[in-house]
Amino acid sequence: MSRPFVLTTPIYYVNGLPHIGHTYSTVVADTLARYHRLAGEDVYFQTGVDEHGEKVQAAADAAGETPQAYTDRISGQWQATWDALNLSHDRFFRTTEAESKAAVQVMAQRVWDAGQIEFREYEGLYCVGCERFLTDRDMEGGLCKDHEKAPEPRREANYFFKMSEHFSWLAETLEENPDFLQPTRYRNEVLAMIREGSGLEDLCISRPKERLSWGVPLPFDEDYVCYVWFDALVNYLTGCGWPNEPGWEERWRECTHLIGKDILKPHGIYWPTMLHAAGLPLPKGIRVHGHWQIEDRKVSKSLGNLIDPLVMKERYGFSPFRYFMLREMSFGLDSSFAEDAMIERTNAHLANALGNLFSRTLNMTARYSDATVPTPGPTGDEEARVRQAAADAATAVDKHLRAFETHLALEALFRLVDAANRYVDHREPWKAAKDPEREEEVRTTLYTCCQALRAIALLLAPFLPDAAVTMLERLGIPDALDTVVLPADGERWDALLPGTPTTKGDALFPRLELIEDA
Repeated sequence: MSRPFVLTTPIYYVNGLPHIGHTYSTVVADTLARYHRLAGEDVYFQTGVDEHGEKVQAAADAAGETPQAYTDRISGQWQATWDALNLSHDRFFRTTEAESKAAVQVMAQRVWDAGQIEFREYEGLYCVGCERFLTDRDMEGGLCKDHEKAPEPRREANYFFKMSEHFSWLAETLEENPDFLQPTRYRNEVLAMIREGSGLEDLCISRPKERLSWGVPLPFDEDYVCYVWFDALVNYLTGCGWPNEPGWEERWRECTHLIGKDILKPHGIYWPTMLHAAGLPLPKGIRVHGHWQIEDRKVSKSLGNLIDPLVMKERYGFSPFRYFMLREMSFGLDSSFAEDAMIERTNAHLANALGNLFSRTLNMTARYSDATVPTPGPTGDEEARVRQAAADAATAVDKHLRAFETHLALEALFRLVDAANRYVDHREPWKAAKDPEREEEVRTTLYTCCQALRAIALLLAPFLPDAAVTMLERLGIPDALDTVVLPADGERWDALLPGTPTTKGDALFPRLELIEDA
């Protein structure tokens, strides 16, 4: 059996519906999961929702529903959104599941038994949006940096995880294992938090039931519920089968968490120290991406500047939106979203470059080769360059996707598209076809273009699965993805046999026009 590839998205909070930030995380994970499946690996891809906490209870109260009814409804909408976007997760995890609650209690009990939880009184500035006490580092001008609202003073007796006792271990672990938390800037940020103090203290992990009943009861004190991060983070471990499923350790060793930079502290500090206190191993690693911005402000529910993925799908189809997210954002850095920029990139890359190559190749194949892949004549240096471009693209896509660099992988893939376009422009088969003595040349040109399109479609499948399926169907190999193994099959040439029937069809990527809000 192949080695597992295990990937989790953040556990999204259900006090609202998906926006571009959630969609980007999940689409990146979906792209990686699809690629590793096509590489023949044993993939487990988990996404899901965090359904406990004060914000959820407040949202339920505002909606006039019980918390359970509210979370059932909103979680259903999250699942329906991901299904509508054709995302390929293996499990949609809900923290209200019985399995999740039981695992949270096992984790809490283990840390309690290890003497790493104590009861104490605490006073500080609390952000309801973050659902935690803030430090000076978390604020700017007296406001929470993420939510741009003033925190409120609170004083309360609760249970605290002795997180600070594990900071030296965590710093040493990050120094010895630099690949655990990447990109490097985020690893350095976590190390700076630890070394500078940055207001890091022990972690409050409970709320009294008299104030908040919506949560998992602590196993050692049923008057308190386990709170937010100590609850939600356990989902990653539970999804891998902990604590009772045989073989969970192997899956967990290969598990990578994909997160946004706004939740770096919980995942980069709280979670590793929790695992260490419980005597559990760390996952394989954490990969951190930047934020989407509109007019230089982070996209978020609290700021009200959301981009709804279903609206984008309705306006333009999901492929352009998906392509823009994967191609525009350099992984780890922030990026800006604008519909006109998405349309410009779609028209340049998808419609003009790839779409035009696909259309004219199949149109000429229909016209000059009875809509079948032609038998080629002798090949030369030009054909060899296209073939090498396909091999280079397959190698580069593999390298960059394994490094979570979807933008660089797409750049590499479109170098093959550009090479094929240059080839057909130079060969001008539409002119050669006018000379009966150049028939063999025309067949060689169209055969080479068909082989390039097969390689492009296979390599495109993780990024734009619907478009790739359409390409393969029109190339006469609708079942190609059932047996492909990447990157080897992306490098393979001559796999599209002469005589294979092809279909012209409509434009693969119609040009887009900006649709203004009514």
